[in-house]
Amino acid sequence: MSKLSEKIFGEKKRFLTAIPMIALLLLAIAFNSPLLIWALLGVCFFVGFLESLKLYKLEPSILLISSGIACWVLAYFNSSPLTSGVFVAMFLAGFLSYKQSIHPKSILPFLYPTLPFLSLYALYIDKGISSVTWLIITVAATDIGAYFGGRVFGRTPFSPTSPKKTLEGVGVGVSAGIVAGTIAGIGPANGFLFSLLTTSIVAIVSVFGDLFESYLKREAGVKDSGKILPGHGGILDRFDGILFGAVGMYFLLCFVWKQ
Repeated sequence: MSKLSEKIFGEKKRFLTAIPMIALLLLAIAFNSPLLIWALLGVCFFVGFLESLKLYKLEPSILLISSGIACWVLAYFNSSPLTSGVFVAMFLAGFLSYKQSIHPKSILPFLYPTLPFLSLYALYIDKGISSVTWLIITVAATDIGAYFGGRVFGRTPFSPTSPKKTLEGVGVGVSAGIVAGTIAGIGPANGFLFSLLTTSIVAIVSVFGDLFESYLKREAGVKDSGKILPGHGGILDRFDGILFGAVGMYFLLCFVWKQ
């Protein structure tokens, strides 16, 4: 198969995979059921958690997997979901110190992707589905803008971590994210200024989420974090910008602007 054919086939797979993903997202937003949102995010979290073990070169032990599941289950019964991740991570650190038979890297999956996924769920619990929608629109517009901006205007490499990413593409992406996100966030942010400031920061932060994921994959020597999404890779390949953006938006709305 020629490179052109492979590229066309790859784009087709991306498109066909994106259709059910978008449909599922729209249904989740429309139903706005706390249990449904928790369950859907939980599936994504669990798959992403397993992918992170591969990226960190950790064996998927019963202790790690059960600790990850415990984080998500506790989050459902906790008014402050983030504390469940902190609690489990502290327990694991204590167990690590006591047994001295677990690699210190075992803590890493609880820093990423666990805490960002919990931040995303906490954003929904504390600020509602409108804020999550605002986040998704911002990150999606940033990703799409960066992709097409890079293809049309890309000249200057952005970072050695991700050689294909260009400064021009990032600039177009962040600009697109700011425009789309600011419009989407006027309601949730209670005004244009807060929406503009929050969106600008989230759009920029999401770029570094993608960059961080690229770094992890390069260190692990893999092209994608997983294969569950044909044409896209793994869950973390799709959620990287959203996860970093969720941390940024949750922090800004709950602790800085206190909206």
